[in-house]
Amino acid sequence: MNKKLIIAFAGVALLCAGGAGGAVWYFSAQKAEAAAAEHATEGDAKHAKADGKAKKKKKEDKDDEEAQPLKYLTVDKVIVMLRRAPGDNVSHYLSADLVVATPVKQEKEAKEHLPLLRSVAVRQLSGLSMEKAQAMTIDQFAEELNKAYETTYEEAGREQPFTEVMIGKLIIE
Repeated sequence: MNKKLIIAFAGVALLCAGGAGGAVWYFSAQKAEAAAAEHATEGDAKHAKADGKAKKKKKEDKDDEEAQPLKYLTVDKVIVMLRRAPGDNVSHYLSADLVVATPVKQEKEAKEHLPLLRSVAVRQLSGLSMEKAQAMTIDQFAEELNKAYETTYEEAGREQPFTEVMIGKLIIE
């Protein structure tokens, strides 16, 4: 009876090991196919440039980024003090959580730029008055921030490692 139990456990272990090996083989084959497709796409893009069929580089990059899967990073608790109106004795604050959409390939670079993103957001949002902030919609806040990021990266002569910044949460007090 004890010998049968050991043989049964050995059989189950062998079956599980075979299943795990098959799963590893299956998923590694998918990764290899994805990598091959990616290299083929890059090769096609190079030939298009060489033939003069490509449009502006910036539009091409945006199209490539749109085709790539995105990763979403957060910049939590960007808190700024809004400008006071003349005669206003009460301090008003704006708190925002930002969501940064970045291509998976540029995720590491985007994470390294999060302090810069926070700094630009603070600079842009702190210039608002309470009245203007209350009158703005979420989309207007996001548009203002995206313009500020584009300007900052253009002035530095660098490429943005993200596609857009969205507002995850916004509180005005």
